Amino acid sequence: MTIRRFRSKAFGNSRPTGAPSRGVGFGRRGPSRSGGRNRNTGESIDPMRFVNKAVITEEVEHFVPEHSFQDFKVESRLKQAIALKKYITPTPIQDRAIPHILNGLDVVGIADTGTGKTAAFLIPLINKILLDPKEQIMIIVPTRELSMQIQDELTSLTRGMRIYSVSCVGGMSISHQIRDLRYHNNFIIGTPGRLKDLIERNNIVRAKFSTIVLDEADRMLDMGFINDMRFVMEGMPKPRHTLFFSATISREIEILIKEFLHEPVRISIKTRDTSANVDQDIVRVEGHNKLDTLHNLLIQPDFTKVLVFARTKHGAEKLANVLMQKGFKAESIHGNKNQSKRQQALNLFKDSRIQILVATDVAARGLDVPNVSHVINYDVPATYDDYVHRIGRTGRANKKGKALTFIESR
Repeated sequence: MTIRRFRSKAFGNSRPTGAPSRGVGFGRRGPSRSGGRNRNTGESIDPMRFVNKAVITEEVEHFVPEHSFQDFKVESRLKQAIALKKYITPTPIQDRAIPHILNGLDVVGIADTGTGKTAAFLIPLINKILLDPKEQIMIIVPTRELSMQIQDELTSLTRGMRIYSVSCVGGMSISHQIRDLRYHNNFIIGTPGRLKDLIERNNIVRAKFSTIVLDEADRMLDMGFINDMRFVMEGMPKPRHTLFFSATISREIEILIKEFLHEPVRISIKTRDTSANVDQDIVRVEGHNKLDTLHNLLIQPDFTKVLVFARTKHGAEKLANVLMQKGFKAESIHGNKNQSKRQQALNLFKDSRIQILVATDVAARGLDVPNVSHVINYDVPATYDDYVHRIGRTGRANKKGKALTFIESR
């Protein structure tokens, strides 16, 4: 997919106090992400890697899908469900991946967040269940939030089809999950640690699952889930149908692909580390006026739906409380909150009943919230990979977004 890039879009001539600095490295990109052990960390990340203007594109050479959703060879009930969701033209990853998955091939999909990869694997797998209701499919994801989002998408696509699923994630009642697993579930969606626990308790029988999806595999690798992933897959039948999705390719990821998949079709939609739709800049702050700078940004009218990242659980909670005291509609999500409180805060943010959600990296992994206007890195991310993940929460679904990173002056 080729895009011609033209002159960068800049901010206007005037800016309020605390607005992004344009004095350093304007419009430059940092080097490509290498993944694995060679990532830059914390304050050592070159601030110029946080500066990159959203590009203006000319749609002369642009992606032209080979299919409409109605072209795919899936059951008529599923086509009706797709139409009800008003899905008409597939995204690139959907257009390329769905036919191969329908044909039973292993697939490696390399795509940025927000590119529609969930539907890319759910649509053909739902069709597989419609053709054989006894089929069972496992989907492994890095976080509770992503599991729930996939389950929501699955539910919306399968209403009235008698297709059943269960989410098996940490931080929620394992007894309820054990109860739900007594019934036949076509889909089990879960995090690696909880799935391992349920397998060891004999509540999940791996031999019954001939299809598996590893979603956001690079995130699971970063979070130390590799041994749990291996454990889950070791007891599955061979041959099996394996789908592997990742935003990045590294040496470690290549090892996993070779280990887990058989002659996979590779589909790469990823063209750069960070989305071309995200306007990135830095904000120079001094320690004592960091909060004032954030306040001055948040009162601007275009900061309508803002995701603010803090480094620690305590810092996220404290910042959210301070913002609420200042009159902002704000909530927080982090590991010290139970799942119901996190889901409640996330729903408020999705429904635009609050303006600001303060989050830690792990709590926000895989979040798909529409129309996030800005991501603010109140604390510098620990790694460049974390930075890419953070700012991927805005500029989704071909919409423009802005990402600002606070850099403390020395």
